Amino acid sequence: MSAPLLITVAPTGAETTKADCPQLPTTPEELAQTAADCEAAGAAMIHIHVRDASHAPTLDQALLREWVAAVRASSSLVVQLSTGGSVHDPIEERLKVLDAEPDSCSLTMGTTNFGDDVFLNPWPFVKELYQLALSRGIAPEFELFDLGQVHALGRLFREFGVPAGGKAHVDFVMGVPGGMPGTAPALVAAVAALPPEVTSWAATGIGRSTLSVAMASLSMGGHLRVGMEDVLTISRGVPVESNAQLVSRAVALGELAQRTPMTPAECRSLLGLS
Repeated sequence: MSAPLLITVAPTGAETTKADCPQLPTTPEELAQTAADCEAAGAAMIHIHVRDASHAPTLDQALLREWVAAVRASSSLVVQLSTGGSVHDPIEERLKVLDAEPDSCSLTMGTTNFGDDVFLNPWPFVKELYQLALSRGIAPEFELFDLGQVHALGRLFREFGVPAGGKAHVDFVMGVPGGMPGTAPALVAAVAALPPEVTSWAATGIGRSTLSVAMASLSMGGHLRVGMEDVLTISRGVPVESNAQLVSRAVALGELAQRTPMTPAECRSLLGLS
């Protein structure tokens, strides 16, 4: 039997507006329903960006806690909060995301040109966020946008050790303008450069690279992140109806690779969570 497949859903993100995509979940109620639907479809973890009452990205602490509680009330999904926020959020506010007590947090391993903007992740911030996550028992997922960030991960482990239980999970974010391309050769190079401490990895293809990255990841034994944060069409010119639709497609791709969707309990074990 092939290894179980972790499917993480990233339902909202910080870039797409509600006006441009009305089906985007931007309220606690919409997120709770999305979480329940995606768990039923085969997801085990949810990667959350929070929106305010006007549907704009926010790191408001009360809203972070409300969204985390909404997901936990409607599903058993492992809750991962984004510490990236939007490209305009100050570093000090991004560190406070952990105060909302998620199960997991994203930790981007370096600064990236992000379209016309800059996603700022200087080394002192990376170190502080990592140590803070370790001290609170929050499992970091290392987000890697280019090969330099893969190399930086080895440096982080050498300085501060590996996460609890010796489990280190990473996600390759591919196809962002300014990052590595969403291609199979790029994924092969990135996986080959991983430090030996890494115990599991997933890949995310942005936009048009979604399917090519997903299939390349499955062919190499990796896991998947899908969702409307990363892609808004199910096929060329056809809008996504829901995040659960993208999860269902990932499950179907996994079936072709003889991979069964991982449960939230299995995901907790993968991440070294109690």
